[in-house]
Amino acid sequence: MDFTPDEETRSVRILAAQIIADQVGTSGAEAEGRLHGALGQAGLLGVHLPVGYGGSDLGVTAVAAVLEEQGRASAAAPLWPVYAASYAVARFGPAELRQAWLPGVAAGTPALTVALEEFGPGDPAAPATTATAAAEGWVLTGAKAAVPVLGERGAVVVSASGAEGPALFLVDAGDPGVTWEPTLSTDTAPTANLVLDGAPGTWLGAADALRETLDVAALGVCATQLGVMQGALRLAADHVSERHQFGRPLATFQAVQHKLADCYIDVEATRVSLWQALSDVTEGSERALASVPVAQWWAARTGLDVVHRTQHLHGGTGVDRDYPAHRFFLWARQLAGTLGSEHVMLSRLGDLIAASSVAIQDVAG
Repeated sequence: MDFTPDEETRSVRILAAQIIADQVGTSGAEAEGRLHGALGQAGLLGVHLPVGYGGSDLGVTAVAAVLEEQGRASAAAPLWPVYAASYAVARFGPAELRQAWLPGVAAGTPALTVALEEFGPGDPAAPATTATAAAEGWVLTGAKAAVPVLGERGAVVVSASGAEGPALFLVDAGDPGVTWEPTLSTDTAPTANLVLDGAPGTWLGAADALRETLDVAALGVCATQLGVMQGALRLAADHVSERHQFGRPLATFQAVQHKLADCYIDVEATRVSLWQALSDVTEGSERALASVPVAQWWAARTGLDVVHRTQHLHGGTGVDRDYPAHRFFLWARQLAGTLGSEHVMLSRLGDLIAASSVAIQDVAG
C-alpha cells in the first residue's frame, strides 16, 4: 500500500513546521495560547472540520501531519486533545453544539478537551463513570484522570457508561457537579483530575462513537510520539557529529552508529504502522480494530526505546532538565502511557487473535 501523503497533506505539514518552529523555546499558558492562535489563524486547528464551521475538511491524516511536526519540534501544547474533542463534536454532535464550539476551535480559541481515561488499568472503551438519564438530558458521576487542561476551559468530551452501555457526552467545564483537581503529568504539562458528581451532560453517541473517538485520539497520540522520536533522533545525530572523543567525532564510532541505526528503524516502523491505521480509520475499515492498537504498541514501545538511546548518546547532558533531550524523554514517556500502555495493547491484540482463532474453529467445525 502506498502511504505517500497527497499534495494537501504535504502543504499542511510544511506550514505547520514553519509556524511551530516559531514557538519553540516558549512555555506556559501564554505560549500555548500563542501557538493555538497561530495555528488557528493559518487554518491548521480546523484542518479536519467541515468547511461550514471554518475548517478545511482534510480529515485525520492532515491532523497527524500537524501533530507529527509538533512532536518533532518539542512544542509543548495540548493539541491532540483539541483535535480529538472537536472531531467528536463535529462527527456526532447536534447542529447547535457544532455551531457553538467548532468555529472557535478552527479560529484558534480551543475550548474543547477530552476526558477519556480513568484511574486504574481499565479499558477506555468501558468507562466506570456512569451516565443516568434525567428529566433534561443526562447526569454523569465518576472520576476522569489526567485531563489535559487548556488555557480557557469550555467543554469536555467525556466517556461514561449508561444503561445501554458505553457512550460519549459533552460536559460544560463550569457546570455544577464539575470539580477540577489540578495535577502535573510526567511531561510537566498542566492536567487535572476531573470529578463529576451529578454533572449535566449532552449525549453525543453510543459505543461506536466512543470507539471511533478513542481511535482518533490514539492516532493523535501516536503521531505526536512519532514526531518526538524524530526530534530526539535529529538532536542526537547532530550532537554526536559535533562532539569529539579521542580526536574524532563520536558519530564515527561503530557502537554509536548502531544505536542511531536502531532508532531510525524504529521511527520508520512506527511511521508505517501509524499510516496503516490512519488509512483504516479513514476508510471505516474493520481492520482498524487491530491496526490502531498495533500503531499504539509501536509508538509506546519504540518511542521509549528511541528516547532512552538518544538520551544515553548525550551522556551527562541528556539528564539536564533544561536541555531538549530531557524534554523529548519526558514527553515520550508521557505519551507512551496515554490511552493505554504497550502491555495493554498487546493484551488487546491477544484477545483479537484468540477471538479470530475461535471463529475459524467454529467455521471449520
